Amino acid sequence: MSDWLKTAIFYEIYPQSFYDTNKDGIGDLPGITEKLDYIKDLGCNALWINPCFESPFFDAGYDISDYKKIAPRYGSNEDMYRLIEEAHKRSIRVLLDLVPGHTSIEHEWFKRSMKSAESKDNPYLKRYIWTETPWENFQGIEHIFGALNGICDRGSVAVNFFSTQPALNYGFANPDKEKPWQSAVDSPEARATLSDIMDVMRFWLSAGCDGFRVDMAHSLIKGDTDYSHVILLWQEIRAFLDEEFPHSVLVSEWGKPDLSLKAGFHMDFLLHFGPSHYVNLFRENPFFSGEARGDLKEFIRYYKKVCKEADGRGLICIPSGNHDMPRISHKLTPHEIKLAFVFILTVPGAPFIYYGDEIGMKYLDGIPPVEGGYERTGSRSPMQWDESPNAGFSAAAPEKLYIQTDTDENRPNVKQQSADSNSILNEVKRLINLRKDNAMLGNMPPIEFITAGEAGEPLIYSRGDGKDKAYIAINPALNAVKAKLSEAVRLVYTLGEKPIISEDGILLQPQSAVVLMGVD
Repeated sequence: MSDWLKTAIFYEIYPQSFYDTNKDGIGDLPGITEKLDYIKDLGCNALWINPCFESPFFDAGYDISDYKKIAPRYGSNEDMYRLIEEAHKRSIRVLLDLVPGHTSIEHEWFKRSMKSAESKDNPYLKRYIWTETPWENFQGIEHIFGALNGICDRGSVAVNFFSTQPALNYGFANPDKEKPWQSAVDSPEARATLSDIMDVMRFWLSAGCDGFRVDMAHSLIKGDTDYSHVILLWQEIRAFLDEEFPHSVLVSEWGKPDLSLKAGFHMDFLLHFGPSHYVNLFRENPFFSGEARGDLKEFIRYYKKVCKEADGRGLICIPSGNHDMPRISHKLTPHEIKLAFVFILTVPGAPFIYYGDEIGMKYLDGIPPVEGGYERTGSRSPMQWDESPNAGFSAAAPEKLYIQTDTDENRPNVKQQSADSNSILNEVKRLINLRKDNAMLGNMPPIEFITAGEAGEPLIYSRGDGKDKAYIAINPALNAVKAKLSEAVRLVYTLGEKPIISEDGILLQPQSAVVLMGVD
C-alpha cells in the first residue's frame, strides 16, 4: 500500500457543481484549482473528482465518449495537468473517476462496433456484447442490466445501466457454447478491452494523477456469480500498476471489502447499497438522530465480518455521502451532523467527505432532474461559498446554472461558517486535526467495539493497541446515558456538554461525544 494512503483524508468533488470560473453556470477544473487552498485548510490531502471526460452527459459524465479528453465544459487536458500540479504543490493527491465497464453510445469504439458491414478485421466488432439478432436479449445474466435494440443492423447490445451505456466486453465467466456471442474471459476481444482500459489508466497516471476510484468495479465480467473471474481480472490490473505505477491507488465502488480488497483494490466503500447497513448510520432510521433512535447492530456485525475476511489487506471506508444518495443533512440536524463526523473521523479507513457536507448543505428534495440524476439531483446542487448571488458558485444568471441553488435564505455557506467557531465546518477541522495529531485515530490502527450499537445506548469503541489506545463514546440520544470504561482515561475532545467521569464510569450528556486517551 502506498505510504500516502495511510494518512489520506479525501474530499469528493462533483466538478460541475463546485466552482464556476467562466460564468457559464457549470463548475470547471480551474474552479477546483482555485479552491485547493480551501480544501487544504479543511484538512483534506486527497481528492476524488467525479468523471470530467468528454461525454454527451446522459448520465452526468458516467457515459464517456473519450477517456483521454477532458470535457470542454470543464476546460482542457492542460487544465487537468495544472490542477494535478497545483494539488501536488499543496501535498494533495488526486484520484480520477474511472468508468471501465461501459462507454457512451457516442464513443468511437461503439460507433465502430455498430459497423458489422466493415471488414472482419475491425477490432471493435466485439468490443461490446452483441447478440446475433435483435430478438435475443440478456435476461437472467448476472451483471447485465438491460439491452439496446435496433440502434443499427446488428443484434441487441448489453447495457450496464442506462440505455446510453453499452457494456464493454470483458468476457463471460461461463460462456454458453450455444451462444457464440458470449466470449470467454481469455478471448482476443476480452483481452483487447482490458488492454485498452489499462492504456487509459496509463495515460492519466503518466499525466500525474495518483489513482482511480472505479465505478461499478464488480460488474465487468458477465455471469460471474461468485466474482472469482473479476477478482482475477483486477489482480492482473493491480499487478500492472504495481510494476509501472507502484504508488498509484485503486478505490472500488463494490461495497464488499472482503472481495474487493482480495481483488487488489486498496480501499472499498461501505455504501447505501449492498449488505452493509450503512444507511442505518446517517440515513434510514439513523442511529445518529436523537429522534429516530435507530440501532447499529447489523452494521457493526457486518463491519466486523468484512474486517475479519479482508484480513488487513486494505482499507474499509465509511463516507459522509456521495453524489448518488441523499445528503447527510437529510435526516440529521446540524448538531447531529457533528456527531456523525465524530464517527467518520475517528474510525479506520481513509475518511471521505462529500463536498458541502462539511457545512451541512441540504438535500434539495423534489427539484427537476438534471442529466440522468433523477432524485440524486438533490445532492448535486452548487457548492455554497458565501452570501452573494448563486451562493458564490457562479456569476452566471440563475437560470443558466447547471443545477439550481438552495433557495433558503438561511442556507449555510463557507464564509459564514468559517467565522463561526461553533459551525459544522470548524468542528470538522477540529476533528481532522485531532485525527492527525493522534496516530491511534488514523487510517490504519484497529477498532474494537465496546458496545453493540443497540438503540438508546451510546456507541463506544476503542482505537489502537496496547498502551496507545483511544476511546470514543458517542451518545446521540436526547437523554444522558451512563457507560463503563474499564481503564483510566483522560479527556481530549468533547462535543456538547462535558461528561461526568468517575470511578464508576462515564455519564454522557444528551447528544454528546467524547474522545478519551488511555492513561498508563
